[in-house]
Amino acid sequence: MRPMNDLEYVEFYAEKLKEDGSLFRQQKILIESQLKSSQSLFKNMFGEDFKTNARKYLKAIGLLEKD
Repeated sequence: MRPMNDLEYVEFYAEKLKEDGSLFRQQKILIESQLKSSQSLFKNMFGEDFKTNARKYLKAIGLLEKD
């Protein structure tokens, strides 16, 4: 079966994960790696006062409303 739409693809992928546990472990490792990279990036980008600096940045690029 070749998935035709997004939902079919998700169902197909879920079945493959159930059939082969190594795929699940690989996916978990990938997600954990991406999470660690994102945490490192944002910590380096925004420093110690993460919330304040992140809000300033998001306001500056227009993703948050200015006060």
